[in-house]
Amino acid sequence: MSSSAGESLPVEKGRGDAAYSGSIVRTGEATAVVTATGEHTLFGKTARLVETAGARSHFQRAVLQIGNFLIAVTLVLAATIVFFALFRREPLIETLTFVLILAVAAIPVALPAVLSVTMAAGAHRLATMKAIVSRLVSIEELAGMDILCCDKTGTLTQNQLAAAEPVVLEAAGPDEVLLWGALASRADGDPMDNAVRSALSLPERCLEYDQIEFTPFDPVHKRSLAEVTKDGRSFTVTKGAPQVILALAAPPAEVSSRARAEVDRLATTGYRTLAVARREHGSPWELLGLLPFLDPPREDARGTIAELARMGLSVRMLTGDNLAIAREMSKRLGLTGPVARATDIFSAGGAADNASLERVVSFAEVLPEHKLTLVRELQSQGHIVGMTGDGVNDAPALQQADAGIAVSGATDAAKSAADLVLTAPGLRVIASAVEEARRIFERMTSYATFRIAETIRVLLFMSLSILLFGFYPVTAVMIVLLAVLNDLPIMTIAYDNTRVAERPVRWDMPRVLTVSGVLGVTGVCGSFTLFWFVRDWLHLHEDHIRTLIFLKLLVAGHLTIYVARNDGPLWQRPFPAAKLLTATFFTMLIGTLAAALGWLVVPIGWKWAGLVWVYALVWMGISSAAKIATLRLLALGTAAHRRHLTRVTGRLHPPPVPG
Repeated sequence: MSSSAGESLPVEKGRGDAAYSGSIVRTGEATAVVTATGEHTLFGKTARLVETAGARSHFQRAVLQIGNFLIAVTLVLAATIVFFALFRREPLIETLTFVLILAVAAIPVALPAVLSVTMAAGAHRLATMKAIVSRLVSIEELAGMDILCCDKTGTLTQNQLAAAEPVVLEAAGPDEVLLWGALASRADGDPMDNAVRSALSLPERCLEYDQIEFTPFDPVHKRSLAEVTKDGRSFTVTKGAPQVILALAAPPAEVSSRARAEVDRLATTGYRTLAVARREHGSPWELLGLLPFLDPPREDARGTIAELARMGLSVRMLTGDNLAIAREMSKRLGLTGPVARATDIFSAGGAADNASLERVVSFAEVLPEHKLTLVRELQSQGHIVGMTGDGVNDAPALQQADAGIAVSGATDAAKSAADLVLTAPGLRVIASAVEEARRIFERMTSYATFRIAETIRVLLFMSLSILLFGFYPVTAVMIVLLAVLNDLPIMTIAYDNTRVAERPVRWDMPRVLTVSGVLGVTGVCGSFTLFWFVRDWLHLHEDHIRTLIFLKLLVAGHLTIYVARNDGPLWQRPFPAAKLLTATFFTMLIGTLAAALGWLVVPIGWKWAGLVWVYALVWMGISSAAKIATLRLLALGTAAHRRHLTRVTGRLHPPPVPG
């Protein structure tokens, strides 16, 4: 059973019990009746659950929302331009050509590609951290993950039995209990034999004895037996189930009472216990002591769970072990909260007690369908759920989770269902992956904000210029140049330096659209101010005005990248990456040379080009101030809404970390 459930402790089966297909029988034999085959077996049901699992990513929904918004804005403004052109009896073919080019430049066809490149670059960095990304969109889910469901065995624990401090009864000390327990074991035996031998502080002491005969553990006698000799003295040593060894040794009443009390105490704390007894040839049995066993937690597990908690992630432990083991492991891992059996939370029909789901931190006696139901229920409550696992039984939940994580040493079934495959053991890799995912999310948010603002800035200015003044501020060639020169540097956003959010982040589309809209409208105001100045005050020729507007749109658009890349002032750390600085400067330089020297446009000379640069830098500061003011107003509104929710529900609502 342990191989199919993914647990470290073997399970004993008796008359009337079900033995699952795919399990490995360590010892014993039985005559059995086949009760289910194919998809009706435990493995078959697990495979069928994998087929039904799956969820649409938040990234896909966000891209569709952004794309649909920009397409809708573009189509509305394009239709308005055509309508007014017909009303003014302007040449229809020229108008349609201009509108078509404008629409192609404004619609964010590169949006999915740029965001995918950003995630691909992040996936490369994650690979160096021993985390292989099998589904790019899972990076965004990692950044927003607020609950991480962890399979206990192999993730939180070492998946290797270890002998704890022995309980001394009639032995001289703990080392003597371990020594004779090791002598009652085989060198290459079952996990418990190996655990006892590994716990010896001086393994060479076993070499002082000759093991003449060994009888392995079996389900009938429930103990192992060995005949050993040393210096001409013969001993019989046995280890096995405490009740069997107690009946065999028949110790004094006080020793027997203490042994039974210790066995009960260890059982309540999750330990599986064996008793060790010895007798010299012709002498009575001595009950030496008790050997507790437990799959110990990984050395970094407790610290990493605490670190994840500081990052805003709530860790839930899932195990097929019994309630006592789950309680003890929760205590060792620092998971404070209720521990419950999965069958007590989930009804026979699969429905869950949602109130309990929010409180329980550890689930015991968990089956594959419980894991899948748990993930689905948490998702239905608005959580972004991560799931770790390594076995076939974990595959359905890994497939369903927003971020399915196959840990080191996972089966092929778990790896194929997961979004992230870890090649290093433990949870520390997950913490590092979450940090990197949040950096990647910040880059995606920066690009989305810039892309929306840029579309509004260019499209709205051109549309209003045509509608209000009957003036086409740029030519079709200029629109194409703007589109090409804008797309070149934005790819380097994938390598920009960004902060790491303290808590999970997710797409907040009202916030993104509001900030983008403010930046876009601010840019429109800057463009119209320049247009009014050069047309009505300086009375420049229309062709020169178009070149000035073209250069202003290009330079100011590139500078908008730096305004949109963080929530604070322009000088806020971390500073822009060298790749981003180089790419934007290079493309702005090309545009400046084109405007000053007349490449495909009417030249305006270096003096006017320099003035446009100064003007764009001034408006960059204005845009940054407008952005900061907008974010402060949004924060005040969010805080007021949070206080209202707290008053209504009586429960504290922490401030969100939006994208």
